[in-house]
Amino acid sequence: MANDTIITVVGNLTADPNLRFTNTGTAVVDFTVASTPRTFDRQSGQWKDGETLFLRCSAWREYAENIAESLGKGMRVIVQGRLVQRSYTPREGGEQRTVVELQVDEVGPALRYAKAQVTRTPRQDGGNYGGGGPQGAPRQQAPAQQGGPAQADYSQGGYGAPTGGQEGDPWGAAPAGSSFDDAPPF
Repeated sequence: MANDTIITVVGNLTADPNLRFTNTGTAVVDFTVASTPRTFDRQSGQWKDGETLFLRCSAWREYAENIAESLGKGMRVIVQGRLVQRSYTPREGGEQRTVVELQVDEVGPALRYAKAQVTRTPRQDGGNYGGGGPQGAPRQQAPAQQGGPAQADYSQGGYGAPTGGQEGDPWGAAPAGSSFDDAPPF
């Protein structure tokens, strides 16, 4: 949205993500990221930690379940999302409280000092976005190279799009009587 405050935070998870379900069965996860700025003090020749920012984050539905299964306490993460302010009254009663939290759009492990193995999950709505093959079928993975990570098989075309096009797709095939080896028409 035009007036959303989008921020990116790099920090460490203070605890395992907390996955729970609403009364209607919708998954929601919340977690806290601690981000501490470091500055170099030229006089002492040492790094000094600044004031730590603790930022509460939340995500919903399948994304929430993926986060809970993938991330854990102490992991360094990169989180991008929208800052939102909300008010609530505690269950125990008392005064209304206001909090600022991050509604997560993207999150992942920081790979500067770690490695990650990514496993794609098929979309529940049958869509083709994110690497599925034709009609949302998952793409086959190539076998891992001697200790290396598995690599995606792009024989179906880039980013899950099958080669050769589909009926009625004007971009799916070259026009009859032409090829990519033809000389340009100018």
